[in-house]
Amino acid sequence: MTQRSFLVRAIWFVFVGWWLTPIVVNIAWALNVTVILAPIGIKLINLVPTVLTLQEPRSRRGPGESSVRLEAGDGTTQHSLPVRALYFVFVGWWLSFLWANLAALLAMTIIGLPVAIWLANRLPYVTSLYRFHG
Repeated sequence: MTQRSFLVRAIWFVFVGWWLTPIVVNIAWALNVTVILAPIGIKLINLVPTVLTLQEPRSRRGPGESSVRLEAGDGTTQHSLPVRALYFVFVGWWLSFLWANLAALLAMTIIGLPVAIWLANRLPYVTSLYRFHG
């Protein structure tokens, strides 16, 4: 799928993205603190860049993610699911809450928008050490 035009993404941000992003971030965080609903929370976190600016989601690693460290599409290594789960339990859930809310706060300002987009794009990694490829 191709990226939407800058004009469409800018209009989305001005009318929807800046106020919807903090809502999605906090719903995702609330879901993440539960065991049963955490997968839905993670999916929402992965959608934060799309909610903010309609940025197309990057492709994700397939089901062959069972080895200790895997190659991501850019040649970097991917942490295993058990390592990512431990990280999430001890660090990811609270750090992603702070990280995402900082991004949402910065997104409300024109000056902070580039940093907010940078933070939002790295939110899945901050949450669970998951590296996107593609």
